Amino acid sequence: MSQFEDRQKGQEAKFAFDAEKKFKAEARRNKLLGFWAAELLGHTGDAADAYAAEVVAADFEEPGDEDVFRKVSADLKAKGLSIGEDVIRQKMATLVAVANEQIAAEG
Repeated sequence: MSQFEDRQKGQEAKFAFDAEKKFKAEARRNKLLGFWAAELLGHTGDAADAYAAEVVAADFEEPGDEDVFRKVSADLKAKGLSIGEDVIRQKMATLVAVANEQIAAEG
């Protein structure tokens, strides 16, 4: 049974590692999305940092990406910018790939 238990522990550890990596990538993606949107909104410096943090925090409202999407979309619309939903969603998809690359490079 020792081999079976070792294999099970290994799989559990891999699952935990993968889940943590996914969480980090999503948080990084949200931060990058926040900086992208901050630039469109005209925020720089500390204001851009604060806005990116707001976008990251928005992800804790509900499971999935819709809370982040709604925040960014609403903020852009409130500023009078006509950035389409498809553009925001495509940016989110692009940035998750960038975030995964950055995390992989960090080790």
